[in-house]
Amino acid sequence: MTLIKNTVLYSIGLVAAFSGISLSAQSLPAQSDIIYLNQGWTAEQRNEYYWLSQGSALLSHDIYLALEAKSGGLFNSPENSAKVGLLMDPPNPKVNPDNLPIGVAKADIKSGQFKGQYIGLTCAACHTGQIQYKNKQIRIDGANALRFDLTAWMTALSESLDLPLNNEQKFKELSKRIQARGAVNEEDLRKRLKTDATFVKLQLTNSFVHQSLPGPGRADALTSINNANAAIAPRILENTRPTLAAVKPPFLWDTPQSAWVEWSAVADNPLTRNFGESLSVFARLDLQSKDEQSGLFESTVDVRGLVRLEKLLRVLAPPQWPQAELGTLDQAKVDIGKKLFTAKCAQCHSVYPHRWDEPIKQGKRMIANSIIPQNVIGTDNEQLTSVTFDPKPTMLTRHLAPLFNNQTVVSSGEFFQTFFKRAVMRSLKEAGSFSDQEMLDMNGYTSFIDEPKRPTPLNSYKAAPRDGSWAIAPYLHNASVPNMYELLSPQAERSKTFYVGGNFDPVNLGLDTSSKTGFLFDTSLIGNSNAGHSYQDEAGKGVIGKKLSVDERYALIEYLKSIPNHPAQVTPYGGGANPVIAKDDPTWFNNKHPITYSK
Repeated sequence: MTLIKNTVLYSIGLVAAFSGISLSAQSLPAQSDIIYLNQGWTAEQRNEYYWLSQGSALLSHDIYLALEAKSGGLFNSPENSAKVGLLMDPPNPKVNPDNLPIGVAKADIKSGQFKGQYIGLTCAACHTGQIQYKNKQIRIDGANALRFDLTAWMTALSESLDLPLNNEQKFKELSKRIQARGAVNEEDLRKRLKTDATFVKLQLTNSFVHQSLPGPGRADALTSINNANAAIAPRILENTRPTLAAVKPPFLWDTPQSAWVEWSAVADNPLTRNFGESLSVFARLDLQSKDEQSGLFESTVDVRGLVRLEKLLRVLAPPQWPQAELGTLDQAKVDIGKKLFTAKCAQCHSVYPHRWDEPIKQGKRMIANSIIPQNVIGTDNEQLTSVTFDPKPTMLTRHLAPLFNNQTVVSSGEFFQTFFKRAVMRSLKEAGSFSDQEMLDMNGYTSFIDEPKRPTPLNSYKAAPRDGSWAIAPYLHNASVPNMYELLSPQAERSKTFYVGGNFDPVNLGLDTSSKTGFLFDTSLIGNSNAGHSYQDEAGKGVIGKKLSVDERYALIEYLKSIPNHPAQVTPYGGGANPVIAKDDPTWFNNKHPITYSK
């Protein structure tokens, strides 16, 4: 416990001292400057994705709207949201009357112990990209949110909540602003303010436990899930673990169609995957009550919202390269690059129309993701050594011990799966009845939570499809390589440090490494290694091919810009006509190197 406590205090000190570093380059672009690409969504679908709640209940809705930022102005102002990299869209009285940033959604919990109106995060906060090239802003729906600094946002929020909590004049001012919108009971307001401030601070001290700041566009999501559910929810704070394996949010196009999700291929069921994600981004969960009648396993997770969000993502297309804004493609280079990709990349990375797995329930197929052992690809292994994958019993059970046959300590996986099944089942029951077909569909035609779980790949990373990959820099799962040119280079030639927050580089495809503003990414820090996936003549771990010439690298880049080659090219959910079957393709990586699964 001493180690964890010291790490927590170190984390808070770092955030307080240095959170401003990642914000210096943030500014609020004019809405007229934003360019939206055709990714298969209507404007209505995009708006729904931006502000549809998944049940995150971080703090009271009225407090958030009236809260004064420590730095001045309302916390919810577009200017303050931009400081931490949250994106904005034009005010919309129908879908976003409160002018919330993209991905900050209102949750209306109508019954139960958590009844009330809240704000919290939804998928779009971390999975909506926007790149800047010269004076142009290009929105990429479903991409990694490169600008959003979650830790900085939470730190600023906690500091702002402390103002009215500890200063009576500031409390009166907050109450007056809330009363301007409607009646408020000050005794109730004080109680909610204290509860909200405590909940937010707990996230900072026991969920985001950083040795070094991850910066914008990254988070150790898997360890944060452990901390939220094994430490914060049951108030067994000794179960807190340091968040050392920050990764970038995966892009979401082709995600519902894929056999495996997450960089380390730990999830195949969309309902349970998204339910767990909701708990990690501040849905409230009761793991303290003595029994279910008293509220045990009750949560604010919105199952129907999760189902709707997943259906929206099934029809989200990867972004097509905008030639008018970023430059015309060189077709001769594209043709050369396509041949190089087929020879050097395609055994692992699929492109449209993809390779497909064997059929699952009702004949549905999913994209067959290549699963690459870490000792082959050689990329940073911090995530694979985190608490999520630790089979040793290290999680205290305390008052929850009866759920574990009175074991006082269990593994992280056992702790999570045992309570999680009950929480999901309770939320499904409270959401109302679902038909058998609806249940099949919301579970992605895979095994449901009360059925035997499919074994997960061991010590491996997923090689994701490449359509739209021009828009997802920095590269590798931990965002440690600034652009595609460096990813195709020997690892010794890659930047040791670079800044996140500057202009897009359409030539090298990714971050402009000449920029000296924004958040300084240091590849020497734990979890930040830029090793692996290296093309070089010297043999060694993580070497995946011979060194590419400069011309070959740029030809591959030109090909990657060209896919998808049609706007709104949506991959059919469940498999298209006459699909390429992965097991019948002799070039597929996992036919040559079968996947090793956990027991």
